Amino acid sequence: MDAPGLGGLNWAVIIIYLLATLGIGVWFTRKASTGTESFFKANGRIPAWAAGFSIYATTLSAITYMSTPEQAFLTDWSYAAGNIAIFAIVPLLVIFYIPFFRKLDVTTAYEYLEERFGPTIRVLGSALFVLFHIGRVAIVIYLPTLAISSVTDISPVLVAAAVGVLSVVYTFLGGIEGVIWSDVVQGIILLVGAAVILAFGIAALDGGLVTVAADAAADDKFISADNWKFGGAAAAIPIVFLGSVFNNLHQYTASQDVVQRYQTTDSPKSTVRSLIVNGILALVTIPLFYGIGTVLYSYYQHAEALPEGFNTSALVPYFAVTALPAGISGLLIAAIFAAAQSTISSSLNSISACVTVDIRDRFFPHKDGQAHTGVGFSRLVIVIVGAISVAVALYLSVTDQAQTWDLFLSITGLFGVPLAGVFALGIFTRRANSAGVLGGLLLGAALAWYVQDVAGLTPFAVSTVAFIGAVIFGYVISLFTGSRNLGDHDVTALTIYGRRATYTRRTSSSPSLAATASAGDSNNTEQGQINE
Repeated sequence: MDAPGLGGLNWAVIIIYLLATLGIGVWFTRKASTGTESFFKANGRIPAWAAGFSIYATTLSAITYMSTPEQAFLTDWSYAAGNIAIFAIVPLLVIFYIPFFRKLDVTTAYEYLEERFGPTIRVLGSALFVLFHIGRVAIVIYLPTLAISSVTDISPVLVAAAVGVLSVVYTFLGGIEGVIWSDVVQGIILLVGAAVILAFGIAALDGGLVTVAADAAADDKFISADNWKFGGAAAAIPIVFLGSVFNNLHQYTASQDVVQRYQTTDSPKSTVRSLIVNGILALVTIPLFYGIGTVLYSYYQHAEALPEGFNTSALVPYFAVTALPAGISGLLIAAIFAAAQSTISSSLNSISACVTVDIRDRFFPHKDGQAHTGVGFSRLVIVIVGAISVAVALYLSVTDQAQTWDLFLSITGLFGVPLAGVFALGIFTRRANSAGVLGGLLLGAALAWYVQDVAGLTPFAVSTVAFIGAVIFGYVISLFTGSRNLGDHDVTALTIYGRRATYTRRTSSSPSLAATASAGDSNNTEQGQINE
């Protein structure tokens, strides 16, 4: 297949978009430079609707924009059950998790783990996030690089640079505030782009929606009775839904890129509103992105045929550059860039927060014991991680990796979901201790690997087993090792059983949390309440 050129008008649209995102980063540079509180938390200046848009854009990514239509094109809409799963955990987030994160005033999610289980669990949780998201950023850069370079004459190196390097630059400049407002712009562009694909795809078919519906009904492209059966050829919706609940628990309770947004609004109520906005946008995603796959299934049956041996991961950009008018196809390529960059920038800022707050400020504070206030180190982390991720993405592109949707879900279930089990043990049990949750985390991940590679379960089933395994193993090991918590630090206030109780907070600058809590050093402890 000969790759077509984009043409001057399409290039103009793409360049305008890229310059606009860069401009947002430049605009917020001065505010972001005032200190790490602003660089990572925006001093609570973000309105609820913008934070919700940012959570949506962060969790959507190029994986959703390209692989979700591919999933619907190749199979059906069964994975859409995952979009609904967010509503199953919103009550848990609102009642339990958000009050803990907000009242502790944490910059990273893993600061709670230190309050509850000590520094080892905090550092481990933070390190797992950093390692996973370096890989995730590489995949999110790789997807549009693979897709766009395969259907156009653009060099993969140029695509990776445009997506990755520009994300690094505006994240470097604008901090979390620049990232969030870029997410808002990018979220609007990617939603408009998806709507444009739907409109043009339907208009190009004789019979329009009638033809699409007839093809989908004839070939079981929506939901069929087989989707409710276990062990069949079709994806079982109950397993998709349950696995997505646990994947969402990981993302919304144990993943820094989302949890960080909870601290960027001015109040817990605003944080709740941001989750509602995000949930509504997740519902909108179902007809848009699954609809694209179903419409293109009909389009490439009736209007034209795909080239022989075509990699369906590039389905959306191929349609954009071959079937849409000049300028419009440029908008669609920009939308794919937007979907990738919104995720990349969020991950980069959050990785920087973890390395800065959980490692540098925790173990290498200023001589006076206070955290550093400058953002130079945080920006250096963004540059280094961005460079590594772009390099890995180019490697993936050269090796022509595919099936990235299931790959991404498998990685999430294996490494991320057990960490959500650690947070659940900390908040919902008093008996859980550091030895128990460490054992639960390791055994949960090992069990996830076993059922994935040996038993061959689906990624959603792996996520379910990983979470339940981490919780059960963690709780049982805690029972056998006793209620060991550091010093005489009372953890009751850090569980649901003491949400209104006073807690003694161990600051991250303490050289020895156990010794400090035991001695009751007033210079290294704070009094607070878990109380809305």
